[in-house]
Amino acid sequence: MTKSISNFKTILVPLDGSKYSEKALQRACELVDAFDSKIILVYVVEKSIPINLLDRKEYLTIVRKFGKKTLERATKTLSKKGITAKPLLKEGNIVSEIEKIVKNEKCDLIVVGNKGLGALTRFLLGSVSNKLAQHSPCSLLIVK
Repeated sequence: MTKSISNFKTILVPLDGSKYSEKALQRACELVDAFDSKIILVYVVEKSIPINLLDRKEYLTIVRKFGKKTLERATKTLSKKGITAKPLLKEGNIVSEIEKIVKNEKCDLIVVGNKGLGALTRFLLGSVSNKLAQHSPCSLLIVK
């Protein structure tokens, strides 16, 4: 039996601070309004990127701050629209952490941008949206 869109009660929006994840957030807002869904925002600090210029601790501190600010900005944007979101800051492999959240929070839909912050990140990590399309435990909406 297939799941109809009206059953998308919990929507997960992975954020990375890019304009593509902002577009995904806007689309998720439309779905939240249309289907009375709850929304979960996540920023995942990728810990497996090789670091040469900064030491690991400094890198993680910078990325955690960026993640917190990204979540705060998104939460504020949603709040202005009357939408309450659950923000999560996680650390680890991006796709694995998203999959864990989907299972733990019983998410019905992931809304993600089709690109992230840049070519270097995509080269190092592979496309998050592509990996989710292959392995997502729930429906996935990729926003261009």
